Amino acid sequence: MKVCKLPAKSKERAYKSFTDKHNKLQAGKFALVPFNKRIVFAPHCMRNVAGCAAADKGGYYVCAECGGCKINAISKLVKQLNYKALYIAKGGRTIEKIVKEENPEAVVGIACFFEGDHAFKLLKDAHMSVQFTPLTKDGCTATDTDLAEVERVLKQTN
Repeated sequence: MKVCKLPAKSKERAYKSFTDKHNKLQAGKFALVPFNKRIVFAPHCMRNVAGCAAADKGGYYVCAECGGCKINAISKLVKQLNYKALYIAKGGRTIEKIVKEENPEAVVGIACFFEGDHAFKLLKDAHMSVQFTPLTKDGCTATDTDLAEVERVLKQTN
């Protein structure tokens, strides 16, 4: 049996198309959810591991706002807007567990396209709105995101 493997750029385009479509489908519902009923997941790969002071809570980290990476700015905005919480997730199962415990009405995920695609599928039956903000530089360490885009998504209201 021959298995067809898509080139990396084709996979990224497919993930991007899927996540863009789902962001648009859920944007209106997401905007209706009060900030205090939303949670945010940022990927642990965005941390500056050399100087990160985040508290390790097992499956996730809690930002210490040390200023060593962009998660600091995201954490401050999340608090300013009165979001329920920000989790620096170590993996998909952690997200699933936290969503079950916190029971948010909406989730903002910051991740690579692969993880964003996975999260939409993971949360599709959770009866909540999900918005995804992609990383601008992915990989497994020293990743990056567009803070202006993250802020735009976080501030969505009706």
